[in-house]
Amino acid sequence: MDRHPRRSFYTRLSRHLTLLVFIALVAAVLLGQFAPATAIRMKFLGDDFVAIIKVFIPFIIFLTIVSGISGMTDLNKVGRIGIKALLYFEVVTTLSLTIGILLAYLIQPGRVDKKSLPVARPPQVSTFSWGDFFAHNLTLQVLILAIIVGIILSLHPKREKVLPFIHVATRRVFQVLKYFMFLAPLGAFGGMAYTIGKYGIRTLQPLALLMASVYGTMIIFIFVVLGGIMRYFKFSIWSYLKDIREEILIVLGTSSSEAAQPSLMVKLERMGCSQPVVGLVIPTGYSFNLDGTSIYLSMSVIFLAQLYNVQLSIGELLGILGILMITSKGAAGVTGSGFTVLASTLTALQKIPVEGLAFLLAVDKFMSEARAITNIIGNGVATLVIAKSEGEFNPAGDTVSFPDDTPPLPV
Repeated sequence: MDRHPRRSFYTRLSRHLTLLVFIALVAAVLLGQFAPATAIRMKFLGDDFVAIIKVFIPFIIFLTIVSGISGMTDLNKVGRIGIKALLYFEVVTTLSLTIGILLAYLIQPGRVDKKSLPVARPPQVSTFSWGDFFAHNLTLQVLILAIIVGIILSLHPKREKVLPFIHVATRRVFQVLKYFMFLAPLGAFGGMAYTIGKYGIRTLQPLALLMASVYGTMIIFIFVVLGGIMRYFKFSIWSYLKDIREEILIVLGTSSSEAAQPSLMVKLERMGCSQPVVGLVIPTGYSFNLDGTSIYLSMSVIFLAQLYNVQLSIGELLGILGILMITSKGAAGVTGSGFTVLASTLTALQKIPVEGLAFLLAVDKFMSEARAITNIIGNGVATLVIAKSEGEFNPAGDTVSFPDDTPPLPV
């Protein structure tokens, strides 16, 4: 007889959560296709689930980083990890932007008749500024605060008395989070049902080549670029993707990589990455390592240039690459960031009509899933790579602990 029936129930549910999310996505597509009015009303399920998970993110980032840094004796290593992460982000982001531009020129998704494309109301976009980026990026603000508090605490004489309270608080936050993660199938269902119901699969037809180009480029980037990096560090991209399959499905349904950020951090720690590396790399990556967004931005600029028959010189292409290397960093900090960054790039270039963004509105929602999935995969790869290079990877370790009467986060 099971002495812990509650634990047994949650354990069984955890084992089948990935399947439940997948079933929810299939049901959402069917509902959106055959009962769009009803599907649109399901939007609140996706929005509420993402909103709930976002509440946990600042606490998890703060507690994880403070606990990790204050527990490390070598603060120089903390600084080295941060610098290495930023350098890695810049190199990989530049690669993603370059690949997006090259494949857009090779495939030429913009060689279509503008009259056949669906046109939505031109988006209202504002000029990108670094002030807005920092003012609206709560993740980055909490990250900086946590680093400062962690360093101060590591040097404080009462560190050993404070650390146990931080560890207990961290464990309790994860305990509460794991129960809300069981709502993932509902969140994925609501997000996908709304997307299919509101925009419909038919809207993809006129811009099918652009959609296929973006998705194909991201697949190539994941398996060739990220896969090559993983192989160099003795990891398997296939095993990694299998381990985070649940997070991928959640992101696919909600179109938000933030919805899976807390559980991704747990998974990476269970894979063997140390808590300080996970705590530093993942939050920073969500602001500075947006591989999927970078591919989308670069391909969209070239798409619009082809759509308006604008010829770009090598110098102008290099200029686009340079502008996007800067503006893409703000894609995580401003509401409607994709169009804001695109508008800023086109305005700076002063050659491609900004009004062309209206053509992208019809399929932007469908491409947001690809962006978010590539972003979360890329940030996980960055964490594994940096942990391995710093000697902070222990595949036999499980750094996230739970009391005996509660199950772990869904795996």
